[in-house]
Amino acid sequence: MNSLNGRNILITGASQGLGEQVAKACAAAGATVILTARRQKKLEQVYDDIVASGAPEPFAVCFDLASAEEEGFAQLAQTVALATEGRLDGVVHCAAYFDALSPLDCQTVAAWVKQYRVNAVAPMGLTRALLPVLRASSDASVVFVGESHGERPQAYWGGFGASKAALNYLCKAVADEWERFPNLRANVLVPGRINSPQRVRSHPGEAARERRDMGEIMPDFVYWLGADSRGRSGEIVYL
Repeated sequence: MNSLNGRNILITGASQGLGEQVAKACAAAGATVILTARRQKKLEQVYDDIVASGAPEPFAVCFDLASAEEEGFAQLAQTVALATEGRLDGVVHCAAYFDALSPLDCQTVAAWVKQYRVNAVAPMGLTRALLPVLRASSDASVVFVGESHGERPQAYWGGFGASKAALNYLCKAVADEWERFPNLRANVLVPGRINSPQRVRSHPGEAARERRDMGEIMPDFVYWLGADSRGRSGEIVYL
């Protein structure tokens, strides 16, 4: 894959799981990736793996979405602007926080707040802060990673499902606002049954053979971040 040549793409949650795989796939497709995550050592390992692969050298920024405030998002956006010479062509919001499946009477306000904070509020804050560098691109794509329970409520999914429903709403609102900007687009991708750490946690009774390898959906991410999907916005896509 080389359909992302010359593009600058930021990936959150890039130190493990889906975020790591998306970062490596984008780099393999020719993009210069900006890796963000809260675990420094894991982030450095992903950075080293991408450099060793011969892909464009990435940038890595340690950043905690769970505690970030306005100033933090603004500082990160400033760092990204310097690293990319003022132009960002894509963002993939992979970072997520999943507490646990449980009845509502066992869930806490704190758990709900943290899930909303990481899964919906942080993507809003980061996207808003990055808007100036996204506008500088001739074709910028923002991808939010969704979850099926964001559209299909189910018992025990509580705060996580609700926060993902909020993420869907955020994407639709952003896409609607950006209709006047033909160079900006936003979509939700729902990975489904993949062999990711989060899926293993949320579906402990699911057999490994029922899950797809994460590599199988990487071409989808490359497509939605590349020029081939230009003009498509406000969609919720199940992979």
